[in-house]
Amino acid sequence: MIDYFQAFWLAFLQGLTEFLPISSSGHLVLVPKLLGWPDQGLAFDVAVHVGSLIAVLTYFRRDIGRICIDWFRSLLGAPPTPYSRLAWSIAFATVMVGIAGIFMEPIINLWLRDPIPVAIATIVFGLLLGWADYAGKKNRTIGQITWRDVLMIGSAQVLALIPGTSRSGITITTGLAMGLNREAAARFSFLMAIPVIALAGVWQGGKLLNQADSVQWGIVIFATAVSALVAYACIHWFLGFLRRYSLSIFVIYRILLGGLLLWIFL
Repeated sequence: MIDYFQAFWLAFLQGLTEFLPISSSGHLVLVPKLLGWPDQGLAFDVAVHVGSLIAVLTYFRRDIGRICIDWFRSLLGAPPTPYSRLAWSIAFATVMVGIAGIFMEPIINLWLRDPIPVAIATIVFGLLLGWADYAGKKNRTIGQITWRDVLMIGSAQVLALIPGTSRSGITITTGLAMGLNREAAARFSFLMAIPVIALAGVWQGGKLLNQADSVQWGIVIFATAVSALVAYACIHWFLGFLRRYSLSIFVIYRILLGGLLLWIFL
């Protein structure tokens, strides 16, 4: 059982790191182990992910509305638009990661609380992020995404099932490598996060029904609110940051975080 103080900081960390390319799982492994806190449990994990989902739905509500309208029109035979193509792109990428998640779940659960694989993934994929940010052409917008981009970014999203990889990190990395500019890569990453986070919440929520009697509902609701507020602020700040600066600070941070995990737990 965790208390409200622990719930606040863990939910704050989840909201902060879910959309930054720095690995939320790395932080959620490190902090409880360093401070001797108990495992936060399945209900808490579901709550903070629901908070992140609320944040991204709220922030991109206008884009989501256009995407849904143009997608339904495309089903009725309307000519394709950038928004309808984006809808099909997100759907395709989600199917890929959903299928992979079902088959990889036993491995994910085995590694999720083990700091060593998390540390290695944090460092390796941080270095890849730095390479893509340096070498990518960064000359295309989100409206210029092609099916080749979708295939590559959707495939890369499967790697985010490895704890420590960072879902936003690996999708932004791939988007940059494919020539998208920083903001376009981040926006597509965040939009792709919506169905992925929703499906993960439904999947884990189904398991939670079997242990509903032991859920600390007050802490669950509190953690959801904290995660949503922090994630919303983080999305807004990060998109503004990307218009002016490179991702090098996040690369350095990931290397330091992974090194700290290895130093403590090896």
